[in-house]
Amino acid sequence: MRLNDLSQAYRRFVRRNSADAPSREAWRRLRRNPLAVASLAVIGLFVLVALLGYLITPDHTPNCNQQYLELATLKPGSHALFAYYDQRPAPKQSLLGRMLHGTPLPYTALPVANLSMTTDSVVLTPIAGEPFAIERSRFVGSKNRTFLLGTDNYGRDMLSLLMIGSRVSLSVGLIAILIALLVGISLGSIAGYRGGQTDSLIMWLINVVWSIPTVLLVIAITFALGKGFWQVFVAVGLTMWVDIARVVRGQVLSVKEKDYIQAALALGYRTPRIVLRHILPNIAGPVVVVAASNFASAILLEAGLSFLGIGVQPPTPSWGSMVKEYYGYILLDSAYMPLLPGVAIMLIVLAFMLLADALRDALDTRQQ
Repeated sequence: MRLNDLSQAYRRFVRRNSADAPSREAWRRLRRNPLAVASLAVIGLFVLVALLGYLITPDHTPNCNQQYLELATLKPGSHALFAYYDQRPAPKQSLLGRMLHGTPLPYTALPVANLSMTTDSVVLTPIAGEPFAIERSRFVGSKNRTFLLGTDNYGRDMLSLLMIGSRVSLSVGLIAILIALLVGISLGSIAGYRGGQTDSLIMWLINVVWSIPTVLLVIAITFALGKGFWQVFVAVGLTMWVDIARVVRGQVLSVKEKDYIQAALALGYRTPRIVLRHILPNIAGPVVVVAASNFASAILLEAGLSFLGIGVQPPTPSWGSMVKEYYGYILLDSAYMPLLPGVAIMLIVLAFMLLADALRDALDTRQQ
């Protein structure tokens, strides 16, 4: 009877502790934090926009590079009448292809001040130029288009550029963090678990990289790899592993002295199993916090590189390159042009920093 009581008590203990597991309790505390919920909502919105891409942008041409010089620097909310003519065969693309790469316009789009139709022709009056007539068969249609965030100095839709620009920032942050996690966790866990000369050598490497200013190191790697989209990912990722390695090393030094690690060693488990199955899962909390804050740093680094002209190259839209291209307009009556990408950078960086702070509080086991 006593054995049954102990068995039932053990089952209740397991159920109670599984329901209040640390991860679930951390998620519960995170959901009660309004700043964390708001940050997740902002990040989720940017991620959704980046994933859908050209399917939801007003300008769905590749790189949103459809230029209308007649409509340069239109104010947000401006309207323009477009006439479409000379229909061309639309390229065959899958839904995924349209979402990732956009679709060229299958006709000619012309901003017009007025148009009139006769029996066999259509007279178009361009915003800049003389009226001309085209055959009725060449005419596709017309549409009154609204530019919600205005246009840039080339007449491109600012909203579309901002939406596609989110892809670059989020992609750089994600891939750079994955590279940093791979390098940082590997070196940090080896240094903390092995100790001795291995630890000294890895810490020497960490201190050397730590002593070099991050921006200068990123610029040097970028020059070595060349300018381009993927080069930025690698350059940023190879400079952000130091923080993660130091955190992982310190956590491993603490955790490897725990009783369950000593028991695993006594049972004869191999080092990879001990590290992968018993040490790393128990230090995931601090690593996640550092990764979230480094995500924001990666976005800022990419924006800085693009602002300097050594990041993502035109015509690929990037928030940093947009700030560089339009910052001269901040003194004119088109200050919205550099401010819009600047606000986008501020929002996404602030969201990740607030999320990192909220994760730190939620994963703190000392809080009840």
